[in-house]
Amino acid sequence: MVYKIEFKASVKKDLKKLSKDRITEILNKIETKLPQIAFQQPNLKGKFKHLKKYRIGDFRVIYTLVDDTILVLRIADRKDVYRK
Repeated sequence: MVYKIEFKASVKKDLKKLSKDRITEILNKIETKLPQIAFQQPNLKGKFKHLKKYRIGDFRVIYTLVDDTILVLRIADRKDVYRK
């Protein structure tokens, strides 16, 4: 299945904290690889069990699948992504 990608407004704040090179790398992988493997990625556990995670090096992309759309909720370093 081919998914469309949408970003929650708060993702812009997450990306402002990163270097331009890192932003380019992450967004490129989200746009090229994630739609093909979105359904296969692991679910989070506990109260966030309906969300999925995608690993890009030390960064995690937290997203959910809504019909034919990937809604990206958060992009952050793995040590910070699960806080807040």
